[in-house]
Amino acid sequence: MTDQTASAPKPQQAPSQLRCIGCGAINDWATQNFRCTSCGDLLEIIYPGWKSADGIQANLSPVALRALWRQRKTSALPMDESGVWRFREILPASPDWQTIISLREGNTPLYELPGCARSAGIERLYGKHQGMNPTGSFKDTGMTVAASVARQQGFRWVACASTGNTSASMAAYAARGGMRSLVLIPEGQISWGKLSQALDYGALTCQLKTDFDGCVQVLNEVVQRTPIYLLNSVNPYRIEGQKTAALELLEQFDWQVPDHVIVPGGNLANSSALGKAFLEMKDLGLISTLPRISIIQAEGANPLVRTIRETAGKELVRVQAETMATAIRIGNPASWKKALRVLQAAGGTVEQVGEVEIALAKAEIGADGIGCEPASAVTLAGLKKLLKQGFVQPNQTVVLILTGHLLKDPEFTLKFHRGDLFSGSTKEKEARSLSQQQRAPVVLEASADAVIGTVGKFST
Repeated sequence: MTDQTASAPKPQQAPSQLRCIGCGAINDWATQNFRCTSCGDLLEIIYPGWKSADGIQANLSPVALRALWRQRKTSALPMDESGVWRFREILPASPDWQTIISLREGNTPLYELPGCARSAGIERLYGKHQGMNPTGSFKDTGMTVAASVARQQGFRWVACASTGNTSASMAAYAARGGMRSLVLIPEGQISWGKLSQALDYGALTCQLKTDFDGCVQVLNEVVQRTPIYLLNSVNPYRIEGQKTAALELLEQFDWQVPDHVIVPGGNLANSSALGKAFLEMKDLGLISTLPRISIIQAEGANPLVRTIRETAGKELVRVQAETMATAIRIGNPASWKKALRVLQAAGGTVEQVGEVEIALAKAEIGADGIGCEPASAVTLAGLKKLLKQGFVQPNQTVVLILTGHLLKDPEFTLKFHRGDLFSGSTKEKEARSLSQQQRAPVVLEASADAVIGTVGKFST
């Protein structure tokens, strides 16, 4: 393949291991469902050799690492043009760098959000827009690593259960790597914009008469019975790729740590990945302090919120998820233990927001010229609550992680601006407060006078 990295220099990397997050056992190989062979809990990737005599800490100081990663931004090597593989010193070593599957993922922008800052009542607010990845969501940063592993291990098929973004990303990377992809989606619970991507990238797409969690159960059985590689977020290689967004973020802040990072909460792998990255950066001496990391969920899909409030994090409270923010419509999140550990380590919290709050926040982000999908907007809605509670202070620097592109769910946006989003629902009366943010198309006669007159009305 012409876009691979035959001429790339071999990076300095320490070997990685798969460790159980529950019992701590080291797994020599990953089962088909990426569960510990001893206790059945999730696995994570660790790098015990980082501090050894030939590890990256011994070979490259924090200053040297930062310089190396920045230098690669001007490199013409395809592996360096990726915002994930550019940070390969902190990724699992590849046995064959020529088989890496990359779509030039990562390198996403950090935007100031002045209008949203005024609305929330905070001085410095930013959005790290992961929706600017090749398939329009943060999933690409994890998929490049996990799909590359699947290809290197000789799999011909990869599969995922999805609410939309994962299916689009997996199908794209599978197609790019010459593999077939199987997508299981919940019938009637996915944005058509996201589904269209998976179809265009050639995925075998099956709509199951169940919810996302039911799709996961079916998929787990499928991968146990067939030689198909699982690419859901329980795959720890996905987490490794997704964590690079945190390194990009710190690089964009010239390695000055923001006070607070706020993440949407669905299956909870993204918050787990970002938290893992910050902890590893501190361990490597790249930063000296951690930002607080908080997770925001929709009220109708709030298993982590309920888990912490009702069981103090001891046992997952599963819910029947229901929210128009389809990307986080998940009631049984696989990575809840990993996310809980991040919250504890980073001194963060969880909060939930309602559907009308999500819709308003999404429109406010859009009014800053930065569109996003509904699930991303929970971050701004949650920030407002955290400010009122005093958990976030107005003089702090806050970063919202925007996980998906505006065009992932255009139907939501159109219904919002037409005033149809909450029609006939119990939220209709509450949604009337949204009218100032709605911008429905104005139907006019085909004349310049009609257009000029309308412009005049909106200029007053």
